Order: sequence, then structure tokens, then C-alpha cells
Amino acid sequence: MSWPPAELPALLSLGVAAAALVAAVAVLLRTRNPALALGVGLDLLLAAGLLRLSAEQTWRQLATAAAVVALRHLIGRGLRIGGAAWRGPRPPGTTSGDARAAGA
Repeated sequence: MSWPPAELPALLSLGVAAAALVAAVAVLLRTRNPALALGVGLDLLLAAGLLRLSAEQTWRQLATAAAVVALRHLIGRGLRIGGAAWRGPRPPGTTSGDARAAGA
């Protein structure tokens, strides 16, 4: 048996993917911020994909990692735009911090 085993990157990738789910749920429960929780989860899923890519350098694995990166950016941008629209317009002459402090 050689060290490290050939299955090690796949096993590590599975562990990181499980950690991604746990971490995303923990961040969501702690901060109540879905955008942040999703970002944490997708970043760790990207790490899992890159670990798997290091073991099996196939086009399918590369496409999966690229898809996670693209989704991370698209979902993050959508949540930022949607969050800004959901908060509504700010009163004239205030910054986002001022509006929250004023209760708006």
C-alpha cells in the first residue's frame, strides 16, 4: 500500500463538502444572513471540487469547479441586488448606516 492512498483526495473532498453544509447552516443560524451563509457554503464546495480535481484531472471535474465559481458569483450578486431592492429606497441625504440607525 502506498502513501498517500489514491482515494485520499476523494475522501477529503467528501469531508469538505460535508463541512460546507454544516458551516453554511451554522453561519445562517448565527448571523441570519443568507447571503453570507451561501457564500461560505459555496466557497467550501469550491474547495471540495478543487480537491477532487487534484485527484482526477478530467474535463468534467474542471467544468464542475468552474460551475461552482460561476454560481457563487451569480448568486452573490443576485442576493446583493435583491437585498438592496428589498430594503427599499433610502431617505434623501442618508447613507445606508444612517437609515438603519434611524429605523428605516
